[in-house]
Amino acid sequence: MKPEHLKLLRDKRWRLNNLYFITDKQGKQTRFRMTAEQLEYFEGLHTRNIILKARQLGFTTEQCIIQLDAALFESAKCALIAHTLNDAKRLFREKIKYAYDHLPAEIKAANPASNDAAGELVFSKGGSLYVSTSFRGGTLRYLHVSEFGKICAKFPHKAREIVTGAFEAVAADCFVTIESTAEGRAGYFFEYSQTAEKQTKLGHRLGALDWKFFFFSWWKNAAYWLEPAGALIPERLTAYFNELAGKHGIVTSPGQRAWYAAKERTLGEDMKREYPSIPAEAFQQSVEGAYYAQQFAKLYADRRICPLPDNSHLPVMTFWDIGVSDSTAVWFVRKVGEQWHIIDYYENSGEGLRHYMTMLKRKGYTYSEHWGPHDIDNREFGSDAKTRRELAREGYEIDGQKFTMNFQVVPKLGVNDGIEQVREILARCVFDESRCEEGIACLENYRKEWDDKRGCWKDKPLHDWTSHGSDAFRYFAVAKMARKPITAIKMGFAR
Repeated sequence: MKPEHLKLLRDKRWRLNNLYFITDKQGKQTRFRMTAEQLEYFEGLHTRNIILKARQLGFTTEQCIIQLDAALFESAKCALIAHTLNDAKRLFREKIKYAYDHLPAEIKAANPASNDAAGELVFSKGGSLYVSTSFRGGTLRYLHVSEFGKICAKFPHKAREIVTGAFEAVAADCFVTIESTAEGRAGYFFEYSQTAEKQTKLGHRLGALDWKFFFFSWWKNAAYWLEPAGALIPERLTAYFNELAGKHGIVTSPGQRAWYAAKERTLGEDMKREYPSIPAEAFQQSVEGAYYAQQFAKLYADRRICPLPDNSHLPVMTFWDIGVSDSTAVWFVRKVGEQWHIIDYYENSGEGLRHYMTMLKRKGYTYSEHWGPHDIDNREFGSDAKTRRELAREGYEIDGQKFTMNFQVVPKLGVNDGIEQVREILARCVFDESRCEEGIACLENYRKEWDDKRGCWKDKPLHDWTSHGSDAFRYFAVAKMARKPITAIKMGFAR
């Protein structure tokens, strides 16, 4: 090989932009060349990287090429984790193996690969590249997790395995990248993104284990453009674009607006999740399979998640989902005219009834009704064999006062019927955005269980961290949407 060729091969950026072939969106063979977004990521690479992005920006393709190059020329051990097994097989076959097969023969001969039928390339000089849905054991120099937000939403157990297993296989001075479109306001991807974005805004210096935040919006990509002549832009989108310019300094061209309007006609309420303009917008969208996606889209559009006015002269009702070892969740609700004001939310675990009654008293609200699930009469707090309703009625000495409460039992109704009641009552609800933040996250992320074998949603809720808050809210809906009025039982104070 000529000396000038050897010099070029020592330049990683040159190799990435000149050695590897991929197929473009039309299925035609083309040489891989980094786009502006891909180059921004490559030049800003940190040891821990998180990419929140619009769709179709090619970061997974870039990662396949980066990892193939590292395994081939740096003898690095690399792994790429995909959303599903089919995605893993496709990435290996269409991205990695394709790029490797189309390398110059003398480069492949200098460092031949084996075991390419098992989703893994193992090179004679020690490098390797593994593609699957998880990784545990061994050590890695490069790890990439594709669509981590979707993994967190559909397969929370897989997400935890990746965090506790795959992440731990990468030393602090090596490289992890997770990328995804947003998938609800919960889970590792949301939490990591929030923390990383905050550190970026504050200008904090990043340590080796801190996540560096990359955000790539649709409006930064020149390809997202259509001929504007004759394009119909709804008035609401014109107002949206004007708001982007006024609040965030994002000025969009007529061609960009035409593209956005056309795309939104297809994607509907998923547009902002798939093609966000700002990071916060991406996470306001609901996860796939979420029960209350349309209702929360309407709540946000109507600005009914907001600071609430002071109506302290009105009484408060509470609605409980009560667990023993699991969490207990409580919603605090006021009836204000024809609206339900959801003023507060509390959740905790591993505590007895006294803890929650103390919390209620110290909130300082004037209470009128308390509702619990139908099994409140057959489960127990403590070791004295009394039911929770009995213990609450007897009360506790709290801050020098005897504090008692009487539970009303929510009528029995099937879960799916109760979910329909929630959808109906949400149209009349207004939430305090600060005090109800945790509970809102539960409702937004409450979703059907995913059937991995059949590739569809099951007709039942996924039992996870969202369940208790969502069950308690369902009890509120069932209690208040019940056709037969039931006399409320009040809570009393005795000195």
